[in-house]
Amino acid sequence: MSHPELDDLLGKGWRKPAFVKNALLRWTLIVGFVAYLIAAFMTIEVDWGRVYEGLDRGWAFVLAFTSPDFISRWSDIWSGLLESIVMTVAASVVGILISIPIGLGAARNIAPLPVYVICRGIVAISRALQEIIVAILLVAIFGFGPLAGFLTLSFATIGFLSKLLAEDIETMDKVQAEAIKASGARWMQWINYGVQPQVMPRLVGLSMYRIDINFRESAILGLVGAGGIGATLNTAFDRYEYDTAAAILILIIGIVMALEYLSGIIRARVQ
Repeated sequence: MSHPELDDLLGKGWRKPAFVKNALLRWTLIVGFVAYLIAAFMTIEVDWGRVYEGLDRGWAFVLAFTSPDFISRWSDIWSGLLESIVMTVAASVVGILISIPIGLGAARNIAPLPVYVICRGIVAISRALQEIIVAILLVAIFGFGPLAGFLTLSFATIGFLSKLLAEDIETMDKVQAEAIKASGARWMQWINYGVQPQVMPRLVGLSMYRIDINFRESAILGLVGAGGIGATLNTAFDRYEYDTAAAILILIIGIVMALEYLSGIIRARVQ
């Protein structure tokens, strides 16, 4: 049946309603938004001479990916990669272990109010501080090196995993949990048999995802002196060794893709 015939049967064809019904208000908001973008763009000071000079370096960096140098600085690259991997694994394990009790305490349906408030406060503080800021602060306290990176990634893991775990617990199937509680189970038994089976697949998936994030973050934290492959990458850029920098970026991409593949396998087996 053609569309005109269908429209004749159904009446006026359905049209998606406008997000803002008042046309005058809608167009005022659009014009105001465009004017704001133009005004904001005009306040940006752009040195077009420096932009032109940077184009050559940018093109040289792009060309470096056609001939990445894995050999000349291999000892530095391997040392940085190993440091990043150790830092990522250690921070992820510690962060996950601490996140589980905090996630349980931050779930309103299983935790008493005082515990809930304290755990939610910890989650909020962890999520409020961006990793770079935490890393700069910890580098100032503990000095340059992987210790600051390890503590930063552990801290970030707690906020990330605790929040998502708590939300998962709050939306779990109450019937299954209540059935375990009605059988006379103690609190730990209730958590073990009523809550844990429902959230475990999600917890494993989130943990693998966080390991992936932590490895990528370890490459960034090195730029502020928190160790890892980021420090090696920063040194390569400082020396204009774009072929070495390209090799490092290719390795980072390869490891992240491998982690993603491994994460998919583990999630499929757990579920």
